[in-house]
Amino acid sequence: MKHLTILVPNIQTANSTIACIVGAYQIFTGANSYWEKKGNKPLFKIETAGVAEESAFINGLLTIKPQINISALKKTDLVLIPSLNPEFKQAMEDNMVLINWFREQYKNGAEVASMCTGAFMLASSGLLDKRSCSIHWNSADNFRSLFPEVQLKTEKLITDENGIYTNGGGYSFLNLLLYLVEKYYDRETAIYCSKIFQVEIDRQTQSAFTIFTGQKSHGDEVIIKAQQYIEDNFNEKISVEDLSRKLAIGRRNFDRRFIKATGNTPIEYLQRVKIESAKKAFETTRKTINEVMYEVGYSDVKAFREVFRKITGLSPLDYKNKYNKDADSMLSD
Repeated sequence: MKHLTILVPNIQTANSTIACIVGAYQIFTGANSYWEKKGNKPLFKIETAGVAEESAFINGLLTIKPQINISALKKTDLVLIPSLNPEFKQAMEDNMVLINWFREQYKNGAEVASMCTGAFMLASSGLLDKRSCSIHWNSADNFRSLFPEVQLKTEKLITDENGIYTNGGGYSFLNLLLYLVEKYYDRETAIYCSKIFQVEIDRQTQSAFTIFTGQKSHGDEVIIKAQQYIEDNFNEKISVEDLSRKLAIGRRNFDRRFIKATGNTPIEYLQRVKIESAKKAFETTRKTINEVMYEVGYSDVKAFREVFRKITGLSPLDYKNKYNKDADSMLSD
């Protein structure tokens, strides 16, 4: 029988930490139960593990008593790291014990998966350096500043690389759990868990949930001015060459500094600002696709659709139908 360890941290936890712990325990217990009903032996022994006798959550409203102290757990096959406080600054002493433990387990053949902002703890181990990682879009800027060696993929719902798994934010950790159930058990068991727990299976992207706000905590005042200009004038024709000239900086240097500060090229940033405005229009108004397209500065329907789909994962019409309560009356757009 394999061993599954669900970590119970007690430093820098968040309200969502307990949801990840309980959700993981429930889904894998359900998978084990279904697996047995099909005539198999349970695949996993499932245990919560920590370094304290109990961990308190939600200002002491709830506590979890780990079933085992990690000092007594010498070997495991799969480690699940729950979400943490997104203001995570450093691996504090108690969490460092957990980090050192799962790093050693990975070296000995275990696989490791982080749920949402649990990626901060996973990245602190160094195991994510030069590897892909997904995380909640709202924590991306802070994560990039702390772990520049990690290849952040905020558009992806799940990453799977060399026995290390990460996933996007919120309750999408449930999709990661289904992914792992399918990988360790089989497709049939994953579908069963999907139906029992009513979690949509096979979601691949979190792009449609992203709210683009523009990273401005980088400290480069020239680039902040450029960002503000783009945001104030996105519906007009903006020349990056003219903008760099306006800011008295060479085009090549401007592009380099813009990418370093925001994670996007100036053109990508402009596209994201335009599409964010279009998304809000689709969500809150009865305007047609063409009306919104012209308002955000596009004149080519094909180009608008391609950029919109690239950023959100949906066509403009699909997005509109998904998020606007009056969508049924607008299907003819």
